[in-house]
Amino acid sequence: MLASKEEIKIQQAVVHILDSALGMPVLSDTLLDCGSDFSDFLKSHIFKIDSSDEIKNCSFTEESSVFLLVEEWNSENFLEVSQKIAGELYTLMSQNIDIPAADLLVVEYQVEQHSYLALLKMNYKTSYTHLTNSDPWGNNNDIIKQKAILPGETQKLTEAALIDLMAPQYVRLVEKKYDVNGVKTNYFSQNFLKCKGSLSSKTKLAIVNKAVTEVQKKYFHDSEQFEVQMETKSILNQEFSEQGGLEVPVVIDKIFKEHPQMKEEVQEKLEKYNLTEDTIEPQNPLTTKKFTKQHLMTDTGIELKIPMEEYNNKDKIEFITNPDGTISVLIKNIGSIESK
Repeated sequence: MLASKEEIKIQQAVVHILDSALGMPVLSDTLLDCGSDFSDFLKSHIFKIDSSDEIKNCSFTEESSVFLLVEEWNSENFLEVSQKIAGELYTLMSQNIDIPAADLLVVEYQVEQHSYLALLKMNYKTSYTHLTNSDPWGNNNDIIKQKAILPGETQKLTEAALIDLMAPQYVRLVEKKYDVNGVKTNYFSQNFLKCKGSLSSKTKLAIVNKAVTEVQKKYFHDSEQFEVQMETKSILNQEFSEQGGLEVPVVIDKIFKEHPQMKEEVQEKLEKYNLTEDTIEPQNPLTTKKFTKQHLMTDTGIELKIPMEEYNNKDKIEFITNPDGTISVLIKNIGSIESK
């Protein structure tokens, strides 16, 4: 993972217009001028992809024509190779109307003298801008709808790939499913790049969390689920805080140490995804942020957000189960309270 976007050195870049409505791709024959502002734009998107927990580590299959093109790459034939890659993508887009129109930015960049190729699919967004017409009587300012606005520097791309040009069989990518022949498909990896790989860290974590929650809901009553789910979140947060990630078998042991049958059922669910012995190591703090607080909502509409370090401190907060089955929350040793 890159420490900062400043490690990225842009070498050359080109943009190809892939708008299905035009009936043909508009391929550029010249490179882009990568001045400081535009270079920062490219670096921001590459860094955002590289540091995303939605990124998948994949390898090209033997059927991949994109891989064959990447193997031909060198700095001199950059334009030609980029045009052929864009043509491959446009052919797929033109056959499937649900794949959104876009500009394809192809970028050669370096990190510590190591060369990479970025394929950044910039899906169009619709927005409004001004238009000025001048005539002998003065200026006529108007507002028009622009349907080909590119994602901004802070926005997340839904489809992009980073290819290691020193080991071109490997590709890291983010993607989103779209309808292909009536079926929701990861077309970017399956149909365009033709590569296979592992699940992203974010997806793995979501699968583990879902499997644990489903089994807990099956075995625990509503009144018990509250405490069980809070304790589970506390265990996950502790693993991320102390280990920087979580070893799936270790965490499942801790969560279900007194419930072997539940543990077995969770393992069966995770076996479908080959996650029973996996390790999940998220890179982006936003992925694990939800485990740093207990966010509680009562049936009376009261919301509580409790930092995990306070939740685990019995001198600060206590949950009391009353004889009638209701729950009381006792918040202790408060120095001051602010209204927000």
